[in-house]
Amino acid sequence: MGATPPGAADGSGPENPEAADGRKRKLRRPLAALVTVLLLLFVLPWWTLFASGADWPFPVVLVGTVVFAVTLLVFPLLAVRGHGRRRDDRASRIADTTLGVVWVLFVWSVLGNLVRLVLLAAGVADPDRSRIVVAAIVVISAVLLAWGHFEAMRTPRVARLDVTVPRLGRGLDGTRVVLLADTHYGPIDRADWSARVAEAVNGLDADVLCHAGDIADGTPDMRREQAAPLGTMRSRLAKIYVTGNHEYFGEAQGWLDLMGELGWEPLHNRHVVVERGGDRLVLAGVDDVTAASSGLAGHRTDLDGALAGADPELPVLLMAHQPKYVDRAADAGIDLMLSGHTHGGQMWPFNFLVRLDQPVVHGLSRHGARTQLYTSRGTGFWGPPFRIFAPSEITLITLRSA
Repeated sequence: MGATPPGAADGSGPENPEAADGRKRKLRRPLAALVTVLLLLFVLPWWTLFASGADWPFPVVLVGTVVFAVTLLVFPLLAVRGHGRRRDDRASRIADTTLGVVWVLFVWSVLGNLVRLVLLAAGVADPDRSRIVVAAIVVISAVLLAWGHFEAMRTPRVARLDVTVPRLGRGLDGTRVVLLADTHYGPIDRADWSARVAEAVNGLDADVLCHAGDIADGTPDMRREQAAPLGTMRSRLAKIYVTGNHEYFGEAQGWLDLMGELGWEPLHNRHVVVERGGDRLVLAGVDDVTAASSGLAGHRTDLDGALAGADPELPVLLMAHQPKYVDRAADAGIDLMLSGHTHGGQMWPFNFLVRLDQPVVHGLSRHGARTQLYTSRGTGFWGPPFRIFAPSEITLITLRSA
């Protein structure tokens, strides 16, 4: 056998050229996909608005082209600066808003070009045909963006529903569970919004208060002021919290610690039991499904650990951030699982893309013989400060015994 090349065993020596080429090829694929998506998002609206036959004066076409080209070039730089290591909130605000605007223009450009075909079949000629389409796209996009921003920034409406849990004891009939999810405190300072949410929650007279993860985008130190009103929220029996995937972008353990300081019970793969009227209910929680890949010691999704020591005859309310975990919950015979993560799609028609990854986008659903799942549209928003046909919510679930 030949001698081992220096550094080959510990990775400190010269890199294998084949391995390096393999890594480069793996990086090229997602990069090529990202570039393709960006070009599609920007080029289709530009072509529809300025180059599809509306016959605008040359200065209009020139200005529109320059605006789209500069935005396309600057957007990735702002996104990296805002959401990368620097965490520049100003860059994030600009990039996120830009993404929302471009998404709406892209969606309505697609629909507008379908209308163009209808007008063509009806005998409407250019430039009138294209100008009608452009006018409709601009007006509809402007209205939706203004309305969507209002919906994102307003105090969420309360979504109310009764859920019958057959194994629930009569002493717990009428238990009021208030669910928050995806507050996503972030680059836009929403401390006042957070205070309004706390006031709304306290008006619901909760027995159990839940936060299903994705508290914030950023570290606890960056978002402490926005998160502070969580400490003023009240409940009779318990305030419980589990991590979402975004906690693992910004110090998940720090968020668990801060929520503990604010008076919440972090259910880090564990459970608590509450009692009323002589009957008991298990409240369990698991880390997000991305926890294991975060590299944080002790962070993983562990339902067996969460239920360890719990009486198997008692009903179980489980919090797991992502609805996709419901299959595992159903296998374990969980009675009710609460999730968030989807935002209800946040900006239509993104909900159809979310559905490719998650079994449910919003609402109450049944899985297996026993398990029910409620998926919240979320209390805040992520990224683009818009909610279009996917309103935010604070959820009031009243538990009913059979």
